[in-house]
Amino acid sequence: MTDIDPAQTAVGTATRFLRLVEDRDLAAAAQCLAPDVEIVFPGGRRFSNLESQIESSRERFRRVTKTIENCDVVARDPEMVVYVTGQLSGVDGYGDAFDSVRFVDRIVIEDGLITRHWVWNDLAEKGVVPLRPGDGSPTRSRTSDDST
Repeated sequence: MTDIDPAQTAVGTATRFLRLVEDRDLAAAAQCLAPDVEIVFPGGRRFSNLESQIESSRERFRRVTKTIENCDVVARDPEMVVYVTGQLSGVDGYGDAFDSVRFVDRIVIEDGLITRHWVWNDLAEKGVVPLRPGDGSPTRSRTSDDST
C-alpha cells in the first residue's frame, strides 16, 4: 500500500485547477471549487464563482498563460495552503503580447476542494493593465497610433 502525500495532492489540485482555467475548461475547473469559494484578484476584485471572475477579465485579456516555476505548501489543519509562483504571458485586450510578468496564487484547499484563491501579479506595474483611476498613476488608453 502506498501512502498518499497530502502536500502533493494539494499541489496537484491547485495546478490542475489553474491549467483547466487556462484551457477554458470551466466546467471541469468549477468541480475543483468549494460551493462557498472566495476568489480575490488585484484591485480587491472579489468573486464567488469562476464564471464571474472570467467575465470580469474578458475585455482585459485575449489569452493568459501561466508558467509555473514553484509550488510551496503550508499545512494548516484542516487546510493545505499552496503558493504557486511563476510568470504570466499572453495577449492583452488590445491584442498586444506580454510576457515575464510575475504572479503569486495562494490557493487554500480543504477536503480536496479550493475554498480560497487569492491572486497577486505585476500586470499593472508592467503596464499590461491600467492601475486603478485616482491612484495617481497614469492609465493606459489606446489611440490609433499607439503601438503598445
